[in-house]
Amino acid sequence: MRKTYFITIILLVISCGSGCGVIVRGKNFRPFDENTLTQVTPGKTTASEVTELFGPPSQMVKLSNGNAYVYERSVDKATGLWLVIISFGNYDTQYDRIVFFINEDDVVTHYGSTFKSGTASYGMPF
Repeated sequence: MRKTYFITIILLVISCGSGCGVIVRGKNFRPFDENTLTQVTPGKTTASEVTELFGPPSQMVKLSNGNAYVYERSVDKATGLWLVIISFGNYDTQYDRIVFFINEDDVVTHYGSTFKSGTASYGMPF
Protein backbone atom coordinates (compact mmCIF):
# COMPACT_ATOMS: atom_id res chain seq x y z
CA MET A 1 0.00 0.00 0.00
CA ARG A 2 2.78 2.45 0.90
CA LYS A 3 4.66 1.59 -2.27
CA THR A 4 1.58 2.35 -4.42
CA TYR A 5 1.01 5.62 -2.55
CA PHE A 6 4.68 6.61 -2.96
CA ILE A 7 4.67 5.79 -6.72
CA THR A 8 1.44 7.78 -7.18
CA ILE A 9 2.96 10.82 -5.45
CA ILE A 10 6.15 10.56 -7.54
CA LEU A 11 4.16 10.31 -10.79
CA LEU A 12 2.00 13.27 -9.78
CA VAL A 13 5.06 15.42 -9.00
CA ILE A 14 6.70 14.45 -12.31
CA SER A 15 3.48 15.16 -14.23
CA CYS A 16 3.03 18.57 -12.66
CA GLY A 17 6.70 19.43 -12.95
CA SER A 18 7.05 18.59 -16.62
CA GLY A 19 5.93 21.19 -19.09
CA CYS A 20 7.26 24.38 -20.56
CA GLY A 21 7.00 28.12 -20.30
CA VAL A 22 6.90 30.44 -23.29
CA ILE A 23 7.41 34.15 -23.87
CA VAL A 24 6.48 35.34 -27.38
CA ARG A 25 6.60 38.67 -29.19
CA GLY A 26 4.92 39.15 -32.55
CA LYS A 27 5.08 42.22 -34.72
CA ASN A 28 3.16 43.64 -37.59
CA PHE A 29 5.12 46.74 -36.93
CA ARG A 30 7.05 49.42 -38.70
CA PRO A 31 6.69 52.37 -36.35
CA PHE A 32 4.96 55.51 -37.50
CA ASP A 33 6.91 58.72 -37.22
CA GLU A 34 4.50 60.89 -35.26
CA ASN A 35 6.25 64.01 -36.58
CA THR A 36 5.12 63.08 -40.10
CA LEU A 37 1.56 63.86 -39.02
CA THR A 38 2.54 67.52 -38.75
CA GLN A 39 3.01 67.51 -42.54
CA VAL A 40 -0.68 66.68 -43.03
CA THR A 41 -2.95 69.71 -43.18
CA PRO A 42 -6.71 69.08 -43.39
CA GLY A 43 -8.18 70.87 -46.40
CA LYS A 44 -4.84 70.98 -48.25
CA THR A 45 -3.09 67.59 -48.16
CA THR A 46 -4.14 65.20 -50.94
CA ALA A 47 -4.62 61.44 -50.82
CA SER A 48 -1.51 60.90 -52.96
CA GLU A 49 0.56 62.98 -50.51
CA VAL A 50 -0.71 60.83 -47.64
CA THR A 51 0.32 57.72 -49.57
CA GLU A 52 3.77 59.21 -50.20
CA LEU A 53 4.22 59.97 -46.50
CA PHE A 54 2.85 56.75 -45.00
CA GLY A 55 2.89 54.22 -47.83
CA PRO A 56 -0.11 52.19 -48.91
CA PRO A 57 -2.90 52.02 -46.30
CA SER A 58 -3.58 48.83 -44.37
CA GLN A 59 -7.23 49.23 -45.27
CA MET A 60 -9.25 51.54 -47.50
CA VAL A 61 -12.89 52.08 -46.56
CA LYS A 62 -15.41 53.48 -49.04
CA LEU A 63 -17.62 56.12 -47.44
CA SER A 64 -20.67 57.89 -48.85
CA ASN A 65 -18.71 61.13 -49.29
CA GLY A 66 -15.20 59.82 -49.98
CA ASN A 67 -12.78 57.30 -48.50
CA ALA A 68 -11.01 56.53 -45.26
CA TYR A 69 -7.39 55.39 -45.33
CA VAL A 70 -6.58 53.25 -42.29
CA TYR A 71 -2.98 52.69 -41.25
CA GLU A 72 -2.47 50.10 -38.53
CA ARG A 73 0.51 48.56 -36.78
CA SER A 74 0.43 46.11 -33.88
CA VAL A 75 2.66 44.53 -31.25
CA ASP A 76 1.71 41.21 -29.65
CA LYS A 77 3.19 39.91 -26.42
CA ALA A 78 2.28 36.56 -24.93
CA THR A 79 3.30 34.37 -22.04
CA GLY A 80 2.27 30.80 -21.47
CA LEU A 81 2.80 27.94 -19.11
CA TRP A 82 1.96 24.43 -20.26
CA LEU A 83 1.84 21.64 -17.74
CA VAL A 84 0.77 18.11 -18.51
CA ILE A 85 -2.69 18.56 -17.05
CA ILE A 86 -3.34 22.29 -17.25
CA SER A 87 -2.29 25.27 -19.36
CA PHE A 88 -2.24 29.00 -18.62
CA GLY A 89 -1.79 31.84 -21.09
CA ASN A 90 -1.82 35.61 -21.35
CA TYR A 91 -1.92 37.48 -24.67
CA ASP A 92 -1.78 41.25 -25.16
CA THR A 93 -2.10 43.06 -28.50
CA GLN A 94 -1.84 46.84 -28.78
CA TYR A 95 -2.18 48.97 -31.91
CA ASP A 96 -0.94 52.17 -33.47
CA ARG A 97 -3.64 53.52 -35.82
CA ILE A 98 -4.01 56.53 -38.06
CA VAL A 99 -7.22 57.12 -40.03
CA PHE A 100 -7.39 59.79 -42.73
CA PHE A 101 -10.81 60.86 -44.02
CA ILE A 102 -10.58 61.89 -47.65
CA ASN A 103 -13.40 63.63 -49.52
CA GLU A 104 -14.53 63.12 -53.12
CA ASP A 105 -11.93 65.66 -54.31
CA ASP A 106 -9.12 63.47 -52.84
CA VAL A 107 -8.32 66.00 -50.10
CA VAL A 108 -7.91 65.10 -46.41
CA THR A 109 -10.81 66.57 -44.43
CA HIS A 110 -9.64 65.34 -41.01
CA TYR A 111 -7.73 62.53 -39.34
CA GLY A 112 -7.39 60.73 -36.04
CA SER A 113 -4.57 58.76 -34.47
CA THR A 114 -3.75 56.62 -31.48
CA PHE A 115 -0.34 55.26 -30.53
CA LYS A 116 -0.71 52.41 -28.03
CA SER A 117 1.77 49.75 -29.26
CA GLY A 118 4.29 50.81 -26.63
CA THR A 119 1.88 49.71 -23.90
CA ALA A 120 1.81 46.02 -24.91
CA SER A 121 3.09 44.01 -21.97
CA TYR A 122 3.96 40.54 -20.85
CA GLY A 123 1.88 39.30 -17.95
CA MET A 124 1.58 36.37 -15.64
CA PRO A 125 -0.38 33.62 -17.38
CA PHE A 126 -2.76 33.14 -14.47
